[in-house]
Amino acid sequence: MRSLALACVLLCSVVSTAQSIRPAKQVDDTHYELDFRRHGEVRMHIYPSALQISGTDEDKIKLHYWSDREDLRDVKVRLESSGNTANVYVGDGPHNDFHVEIQIPKKSDLYLRITAGKVDVDHIAGDKNIELSAGELTVQVGDADDYSEVEASVYTGDLNASPFGVSKGGLFRSFHKKGPGEYRLYAHVGAGQIRLVP
Repeated sequence: MRSLALACVLLCSVVSTAQSIRPAKQVDDTHYELDFRRHGEVRMHIYPSALQISGTDEDKIKLHYWSDREDLRDVKVRLESSGNTANVYVGDGPHNDFHVEIQIPKKSDLYLRITAGKVDVDHIAGDKNIELSAGELTVQVGDADDYSEVEASVYTGDLNASPFGVSKGGLFRSFHKKGPGEYRLYAHVGAGQIRLVP
């Protein structure tokens, strides 16, 4: 009897977990929308692309991708949330001329992993944890005093962070600073460039 009760509890837990995952609405072939309240974490794994991530005042995540020259039929998107976490996956895009634009609530924590591309992040008031294997990363950080800790590095390339008084180029460039704010910023590029701008 105890085993049966335990099995029922576990089954209910699995069902509850499955039901708590909320998928996005597909607006059309290349547009997706998901209701997502601010102050959560948005975790992204994105195919190599020209990627723009922007913060907005809406309690929504909006995703759009396009290409002026390439076929987009193989692109795979998964956008869903559970509790205070949203997961964004874009895969199997074209090798050239692939653009992805994602809007999230500006008061969100951002976790991003992308192997290659040109990445721009702006108007995100939260923690940022970003890794790009190769390419250019530009992050609008706002006021340097908003951060409790900042760590940025490139294996080879340029590292420019004017709000923090840093400009370096060459091999294995990095800096680590602490401050009075509430946010944490981690940015790493294997080969390429990091720009942290006001």
